[in-house]
Amino acid sequence: MGASLQANQGAGGGRRRRSRGRRAPMAEINVTPFVDVMLVLLIIFMVTAPLLTVGVPVNLPKTSANTISKPDKPIVISINSEGKVFIQETEIKLDELVPKLQAITAAKPGTRIYLRGDRAVNYGRIMQVMGTVSAAGFTKVALIAKMSQSGGGGSAKDVKKGSGKADKVKKPAR
Repeated sequence: MGASLQANQGAGGGRRRRSRGRRAPMAEINVTPFVDVMLVLLIIFMVTAPLLTVGVPVNLPKTSANTISKPDKPIVISINSEGKVFIQETEIKLDELVPKLQAITAAKPGTRIYLRGDRAVNYGRIMQVMGTVSAAGFTKVALIAKMSQSGGGGSAKDVKKGSGKADKVKKPAR
């Protein structure tokens, strides 16, 4: 019998206790993966944010007029240096402008419309587009211009962003 006990006890000579994997609970949280994910997201948003502006390149004139305080998702009509008209980023002919605007706004004449005209385009072309929009019954038409270096009447939060540079929205005359 003594021989059988020695065979079961093994070479250690005594009884061994097996730990069943029970440890004290870990009181710390490893935040390194969280920080890594946040830094990657920050870089992604920093790279993509400048790409989210209106895409038609327009060289805006400078002004020192007051800005509109709270624009509600307006429709942007742009006129590039060649005199071509765009709604948002889609090129359109002048005679198709009013039906498209009415379709987009669901015939609500109170919709805000911003008109951006390149500095090199003829002023008459800008007024032709503005007159066409106004004659269709849209009353809230505003011109967008780049802020001059000397400053203006508006605060920094009133400045509308477009094409990566600060643009200024001029209130329409009533």
